[in-house]
Amino acid sequence: MFQPDIPQNTGTILRMGACLDVAVHIIEPAGFPFSIKALRRSGMDYVDHVQIHRHADWVAFEQWRQAAGRRAILLTTKASRPYTDLIYRKDDILICGQESKGAPQFVHQSCADRVLIPLQAKMRSLNVAIAASMVLGEALRQTDGFPALPDGAAGEHRL
Repeated sequence: MFQPDIPQNTGTILRMGACLDVAVHIIEPAGFPFSIKALRRSGMDYVDHVQIHRHADWVAFEQWRQAAGRRAILLTTKASRPYTDLIYRKDDILICGQESKGAPQFVHQSCADRVLIPLQAKMRSLNVAIAASMVLGEALRQTDGFPALPDGAAGEHRL
């Protein structure tokens, strides 16, 4: 998440990360006071089950990402490639821009690819947490990355 500015969306994405065993990276500064203590206090018990990586800024994130040799994929309304047309890798990093402004040009330029979710004409965008869940779901489907069902639990999981 690039400089998230809506705490509820951040909480939703952290919960998704916990449930799907996917790490969440927060590229600061956030547009709200961001702390693990505050998340726990607001009832986010999922925070104990998600890997959260905080980066002081974009430069720190990029240094980490490049050292790890991971590809960055930006979710943006300014892309021309539908998210379902990309071939994902297990170690891809999906980048979501700020809810209020999207991602600045330097983020666009740093990403290996940019994908969009096709929408009806005249519709601007989906909520960032919904968009992240759709694209992550496709990436996990392609890479067989969903958590395994417990033995004998087929069909018993709830949403």
